[in-house]
Amino acid sequence: MFKAVHHIAIICSDYQKSKHFYTKVLGFEVIREVYRKERASYKLDLALNGNFIIELFSFSKPPERVSRPEANGLRHLAFSVENIALAIKNLNQQNIKTEPIRIDEFTGKRFTFFEDPDRLPLEIYEV
Repeated sequence: MFKAVHHIAIICSDYQKSKHFYTKVLGFEVIREVYRKERASYKLDLALNGNFIIELFSFSKPPERVSRPEANGLRHLAFSVENIALAIKNLNQQNIKTEPIRIDEFTGKRFTFFEDPDRLPLEIYEV
């Protein structure tokens, strides 16, 4: 029935700051950017390696979402990387703080977490 995850939708509090983060810091490509006047809202479609993956929305004064401690709902968004040390170095050079590297107890793979401008937990997982 299901074939794949089509996209992930993220509502941000500061559109320009989040647009910069996802495009300049994380390297997503802009597929399309639309301003929806009736909603006073931007919708930015982003791709990673040519695959559509994120819809970034801006809305006027969205309510804050509890992120930590672990709350019900979507826990985090994870990205695969080939070299976690290099990924961490690149993030840290752009003043993005990362947590210490952890080891997945089931796969033995290394991973860590960081946050987007709205404190959405993001993970990098070494494959």
